[in-house]
This record gives sequence, C-alpha cells and structure tokens, in this order.
Amino acid sequence: MKIRAVILAGGEGSRLGALTVKRTKPAVPFAGKYRIIDFALSNCVNSGIFDLMVLAQYRPQSLIEHIGVGAPWDLNRDFTGGIKILTPYKARNESDWYVGTADAVQQNFGFIKQGSPDLVLILSGDHIYTMDYEPMISFHLDHEADLTMGVITVPMEEASRFGILATDDKYRVTSFVEKPKEPPSNLANMGVYLFRREVLDKALWEDRQRKGSSHDFGKDILPRLIKSKTRVFAYPYSGYWMDVGTLASYWQAHMDLLAPSPRLKLYNRSWIIHTRTAERPPARFPAKGSVYASMICDGCFIEEGATVESSVLSPGVIVRSGAVVRESIVLTDAEIRPGAVVERSVLDKQVLVEEHARVGWGVTDQNIRIALVGKSSVVPSGYVIEPEAEIGTDVIHSDYPDSTIRAGQVIQTKRQPNEI
Repeated sequence: MKIRAVILAGGEGSRLGALTVKRTKPAVPFAGKYRIIDFALSNCVNSGIFDLMVLAQYRPQSLIEHIGVGAPWDLNRDFTGGIKILTPYKARNESDWYVGTADAVQQNFGFIKQGSPDLVLILSGDHIYTMDYEPMISFHLDHEADLTMGVITVPMEEASRFGILATDDKYRVTSFVEKPKEPPSNLANMGVYLFRREVLDKALWEDRQRKGSSHDFGKDILPRLIKSKTRVFAYPYSGYWMDVGTLASYWQAHMDLLAPSPRLKLYNRSWIIHTRTAERPPARFPAKGSVYASMICDGCFIEEGATVESSVLSPGVIVRSGAVVRESIVLTDAEIRPGAVVERSVLDKQVLVEEHARVGWGVTDQNIRIALVGKSSVVPSGYVIEPEAEIGTDVIHSDYPDSTIRAGQVIQTKRQPNEI
C-alpha cells in the first residue's frame, strides 16, 4: 500500500496579524523551538509516512529555509520518498496562483500522482496536534472508504468556526456544512483527509470544470462527494488538536502547554516533534528572581530580579533585571529591558521593549485580550501598548503617533522597504 502525504502550507494567515506579514502561517514559530508545520511533518514520519509534498504559496521563503531538504525529519531521500516543496507556477495552460485548497492540490496533481500512490493523505500545515495516522489508514481500508475524514468533538459554542458533519452508526458521513451559523452538531472536520487516489483525481477534475466553484475542500469537494453517495467515513480523534489560525487560539495553545497536565505531549520520547534548530548555549537563570510555570529555550538569559510567569520564551530571549513577563509568548532574540512589563502579549522575533514600557495587561481578567508586537519592532521607553493593540513589523520610535497605543489601533512603519 503506497501512501503519499500532501501538506497544504500556502495560507496567508491574516488573522494572525503581524506574525504573518513576513512568513506563511505554517512557518510561524510555536512552543519556543518549533514551527507550526513541524507537527504535520512529524506526525507523518512518526506514522511511517516518508513520501511528502508541501504546497506553498504565500511568502514561502522562511518555510522553504526551515524545511530545507528535510534532514531533521529523515526526509532527505532521493529515490524512496522524501519531501518536495511545490509552489505556483506559470505555464501554457491555466496554472496560476492557487484560489482554494482544492485548486492547490489540482494544479499539482500531475506531480502528486507520479508513482501511482494508492492513497493520498491531505493535511493542513497550520494545526497543532500529535496524531498517529496508521489507525486511520486501517479504518479507511476496513470500511472500504473512498474518503476518510479525521473528526473531533469541539465545544458547541465554537462549532460555527468549523466544518460540521453528521454520521450514521457506522461512521458513514451523512451531511456536511462548512462553518454554519447555527451548527447542527459539534462534530468538527479536522482538515485531515485520506482519499483513494482515483476518487480524488475525479473529484478535483470535476470541480475544476464547475463554474462558480470556490475550489475549496470544505466548501465544494466534501459536500458534493457526500451528496453523490460516495463512501465517505469519519474517523474520530480524541487527542489534543488546535487550529491556531487566530491570535487568541495561538496564545491559548501556548497556555495549554503550560497547564499542570497538558494534553499535548511534547515530552513523549516515542513521539518526537522534529524540527530544525540553531546551536545555542544553555539558558541562564538568575540566582535571585522568579521563574514560574514557563518554557524557557536555549540561549535565554534571565537576569537577577526579573520575573517570568506562565510564559514561553524562544531561543535567545533576554529578560533584564526588574522586567516582568506574564502569560506571554516571546519569540527568538527579543529583549525586555529593566522595569518593562509584558502581560498577555505576543512578541515576534527581535522585538525590543525598552525600559519601563508596558505591553498588554489583564492576567486576572476572564475576558482574554492579547497585545501583539511584530518582528524587529521597538516599543519605546515608557510607552504603553494596550490589549488588542497591534504594532506591525519594523516599527521604530518615529512611527508612533502617541505614547499610548489604544485597543484596536494598528501601527505600521512609515519607512520604505529599502530603508529597513
């Protein structure tokens, strides 16, 4: 049985704000040392799937650099599988920018079907979960399915964010609706699809010919297959799964890691999340200070008198004496200087928070509101960035209109790209 995995990694991720200005969503850092796409890649190799294709589109440079030839995942293979990164291209036919998830797969199907794989596993590159695909493959074969969808039960109040389906008592899918305003159930589509190759080929080709289609799996392909009585089954998954497509869910997924008994098992030696990492010295902790319920990566330096609580610090983060970081995500090589306070915030790489500045607040509030500071930006000394305010990338002192940036405000740099 030959299986090829296809990871959709072209998403712009606009709901993540400044985090995706310079990178595609699957390349956004996660849990200190990882990228979001590491979870899909690692799930594949841990499940014994070593034949992968990654479909990239929006700002793929950091993603391509991160994956490279696939060595961290044992995917640097020339003849037996390995990993290939495919991007949109111009040709004499209608090849162009992808206009939907199904269109991305269809445009590359000539490559995907090379070698005649029996099954095609389609995955989203922007979900956080650890899943063994082997039981799902066995389920698919046992049910003689044309398509098997990974599904998970979500809270009813969140169901409208997902594709929602219903099944009979044998797990055959009887209905599907994408992001309904009034969800009929809370059984949600995970974006994990296992197709018989011939069924996928036919469905994609028919969709391409259909005028008015948005060429999307959730909106077009799945509803039509189910209505046509194709053998579509739902495989129930009970582990941790998070779509980190919004700033709130991205922040929450990190806080979930810091829970006393986290459902996402990063420390399971039998299911390693592989990644590409740079060599850094060990993290250095203060003799006198407070570090509590946090994840601290290599190369971090926390000075005496600094406080870090319920936070995730990526490699090379510096927290100076008297600074406070609470319930925040601080990415690589950011620095928080003396007297500064960072609470319920996300700081991208190389951010500098100067002395006595404040970014975010509200660690005791039930209503969670996140402040965001983009890559390589500066928060000037004494300035205040309120919850739900956003500082874009490469922002410096002269870009600020005022010393307090209010909730809902977005500050962008005034400089031209060649000045940065």
